[in-house]
Amino acid sequence: MDLRKISSATEFFLLATGRSDTQVQAIAEHIIDELKKVGVRPSHVEGLEEGRWVLIDYFDVVVHVFHTTAREFYQLESLWGDAPTHTFDA
Repeated sequence: MDLRKISSATEFFLLATGRSDTQVQAIAEHIIDELKKVGVRPSHVEGLEEGRWVLIDYFDVVVHVFHTTAREFYQLESLWGDAPTHTFDA
C-alpha cells in the first residue's frame, strides 16, 4: 500500500498472509533474515513470538505479516482504503 500521500508515519505498508502461526513466523523471519543480508535491519519487530500478526518496521516501509484470521479481522486494506495498492502473488 502506497501511503506517501496520506500518512506522515511511513511511506509503504507491505501486507503478507500466512495460514498458521508457524507460517506467519517463518515468513517474517525470512523477510528479516534476507534484508539483513543486504545490510537492512528493522528498527522494531513486534508479535514474532505469537505469530498472529507480526509487524516489522523499516521506517519508510512497515511490513505486516498476518495470520489469515487476523488479516480478516483487522482489515488494514479497508482502514487505509484511500491508499493505492499493488498485489503480488507468491
